[in-house]
Amino acid sequence: LGLMEVLPDDCVQVGKKELMYAGTVGLIIYLGGVIFINRKSTTSAKMVMAEVAKTMATDNVKVWVYPEGTRNCTGDLLPFKKGAFHLAVQAQVPVIPVVYSSFTTFYNPKKNLFTSGKIKVEVLPPIETKGLTSDDVSDLTDRCFCTMRETLFRLSGRPS
Repeated sequence: LGLMEVLPDDCVQVGKKELMYAGTVGLIIYLGGVIFINRKSTTSAKMVMAEVAKTMATDNVKVWVYPEGTRNCTGDLLPFKKGAFHLAVQAQVPVIPVVYSSFTTFYNPKKNLFTSGKIKVEVLPPIETKGLTSDDVSDLTDRCFCTMRETLFRLSGRPS
């Protein structure tokens, strides 16, 4: 929720459809303009993302995507889903990786409870997609994953 305050103008987030039904949080993120995708229906998700790519190009909208697809409490990254990278290639816009340090030292997943702690955030240099095609998406995904994972470990004070 705090991200909604710091995101640049004309920036929307993409989230899984299930979040819409998360009580007050769901209502807040719905009103905040989050684009919901149905991850259980690949066809539906692709259609939504194709429309988002068009909007990015025509209205200069920026999109914030979480490529892991879900919260992870391991202190490492889960494999990235490729939807965000297909979107960047379709819209021919750069990927700007943003990495947060691990929160495993102050989050208790069993109780779903955060205690006091600090998060470090680093915005990495843009990764261009101009001229890339759908054939390049796997390589782009892997490059972003490796760069972001290395940064995550550094920010979290963990050896790579």
